[in-house]
Amino acid sequence: MMETQFEKRKNLICELVDDERYVPMKEKELAAFMQVTPADRETFHEVLRALLEEGKIQLTKQGRYVKPDENRPVGTFIGHAKGFGFVEVEGYEEDFYIPEDKTGGAFHMDRVQIAFLPGRRGQRREAEVVRILERGTKQLVGTYEQSQNFGFVIPDNGKIGTDIFVPKERSKGAVTGHKVVVELTSYGDESHKPEGRVVEILGHINDPGVDIMSIVRGYELPLEFGEKVLNQAGRTPDTVSEADMAGRMDLRDLQMVTIDGEDAKDLDDAVSLYRDEAGLYHLGVHIADVTNYVQENSALDWEALRRGTSVYLVDRVIPMLPHKLSNGICSLNQGVDRLALSCLMTINEKGEVADYRIVETVIRVNRRMSYTSVRKILEDRDEAERKEYETLVPMFEGMEQLAALLRRKRHKRGSIDFDFAESKIILDENGRPVEIKPYERNVATRMIEDFMLIANETVAQHFFWLETPFVYRTHEKPDPDKIKKLATFIRNFGYHIKLTGEEIHPKELQKLLDKIADTDEETLISRLTLRSMKQAKYTVDCTGHFGLACQYYCHFTSPIRRYPDLQIHRIIKEQLRGKLSEDRIRHYEEKLPEVAKHASKMERRAAEAERETDKLKKAEYMAERIGEVYDGVICGITQWGIYVELPNTVEGLIHVSALAGDYFYYNEEACEMVGKESGVAYKLGQRVTIQVKGVDQLARTVDFIFPVQPDRI
Repeated sequence: MMETQFEKRKNLICELVDDERYVPMKEKELAAFMQVTPADRETFHEVLRALLEEGKIQLTKQGRYVKPDENRPVGTFIGHAKGFGFVEVEGYEEDFYIPEDKTGGAFHMDRVQIAFLPGRRGQRREAEVVRILERGTKQLVGTYEQSQNFGFVIPDNGKIGTDIFVPKERSKGAVTGHKVVVELTSYGDESHKPEGRVVEILGHINDPGVDIMSIVRGYELPLEFGEKVLNQAGRTPDTVSEADMAGRMDLRDLQMVTIDGEDAKDLDDAVSLYRDEAGLYHLGVHIADVTNYVQENSALDWEALRRGTSVYLVDRVIPMLPHKLSNGICSLNQGVDRLALSCLMTINEKGEVADYRIVETVIRVNRRMSYTSVRKILEDRDEAERKEYETLVPMFEGMEQLAALLRRKRHKRGSIDFDFAESKIILDENGRPVEIKPYERNVATRMIEDFMLIANETVAQHFFWLETPFVYRTHEKPDPDKIKKLATFIRNFGYHIKLTGEEIHPKELQKLLDKIADTDEETLISRLTLRSMKQAKYTVDCTGHFGLACQYYCHFTSPIRRYPDLQIHRIIKEQLRGKLSEDRIRHYEEKLPEVAKHASKMERRAAEAERETDKLKKAEYMAERIGEVYDGVICGITQWGIYVELPNTVEGLIHVSALAGDYFYYNEEACEMVGKESGVAYKLGQRVTIQVKGVDQLARTVDFIFPVQPDRI
């Protein structure tokens, strides 16, 4: 790939400071030496800043740029309520432990430089913060407490272990119990607390909706769209024009449906299927052509890139695109003409894609189906449902057969399918949780998953071999140490996995999941297996997807709610239209690495916010059930206690101090909690009866106890 101008400048500076004849210089001296013009000074500053953030150069106390010390890497500081912290450094498998007296005044999410400390007292290598390069937390959300002449804010984020001092004149009139957004004006030192000023009062802690809004603000999720973005969205048409349909393949006579949840409004994928005389399946995956209405570098495009993804919270959706597009012209609504990008695949009886076409199309969805309806048709054989959709029933039955074929083929190559129960939390009109239950996966949800997976693989493989710039969805091989620990642990249950050297094939993990299916330890070992794997991410290099056991994978199927999908749709259309010139290729080579990195970051932020809102509502739900008794399964054991998961997916802790009748200690090797005198042992996967002891709604945690002395093991 061709080097970008920005990367060239970075490499030039790296080469210069690496030269043994280089004399450390300040920014102005460096700019003069490299003959940087005044017009380029700002860009030059950004290049230096990027190199500092990446740890490729260092800044001395005198402000001179030097070659980095290999023992002083750069990373992100992750705080802990007890004062110590950890630093995550790119390229290192494990993060580094920072003792409380070695944090150097670093605050949660700061970009810092560290130096390794001698020895290794704990499991992690220890280090100290030697320089704070960039502050990562500018604002935070918390609960305001009023004192006579000042106030302070207790942060919601448990990783920030200090209150924020707020002078009375900077409180904006907040009173005790208000949830506020506070902007940090000082990060404090050994003798002073951090200081801040209240910039927004979200409401009282007990007001409906304030709890979720606190999480929204805490994760800096953008709620409102700017005027420019909304104006642009407002100008998009309500119907597809003849001009837009020109030159596209017309598939309006092809029988097709959307299949989604009952409450879904942004329908970005439709499916079609028929079999020919030779018995071949002709599967069409038709994806909304969002790029027709979101032009590159428009206000809409920049906003979508900034958000990166739609965020699905328990009480609301924060969309990537305004509703005018996501629920309107870009949604594949029933009975109306829509523009699409279609992946038309011919699949043989072995589940292999024998032929395919990726084309710009115009489509018209016949019926908007729900997962529930399709399940009733295929699983329940519901007569009324089959009668209502009788013209579509043969297609659904063909889809069920094809999905089973595709699943068998994926299973054969080693694709890993984690079937965890996700939570469905039902709220009343005031936002109070009234029911929590596992989210149902059925024949219809799995069918759509199978079709989206094969379309994503097909598109990724096509563009890999075209050698065009692209955004792939990749999943690296697991860390060998974590896999070894997993292998050691599962031997306690009589299972084993085969390692090839230090590596493992996904098929080995898949076999393990097959063996533990329907056993008491299934959830436990599945979770530990998942934790031993790395996180999937977006990259410009096609390095394969370990979990799916495939070499080529991308996200093509959700451009309404994921920016990487929207981005690759542009590339696909330019390639189809023969407009992928050298200039455009160079443009994408410069742009895509940052798009991939940012999209991965926004995806993680969204997942964390979604997880926190679920924990919040689960804690609120259990707060009204203190004293009630439930059956559950031990899902985690640590030195401080036993975690138990209930059938409704709520998880709680039985603290070690609440284990009566003996002194209990944690046997790490066996991952058991054992009574010293009695020998009573609590094991992972064990079924237990618990009683709800209490709830900390601020920390979003639930505490359990054993209601009676459990049977001895």
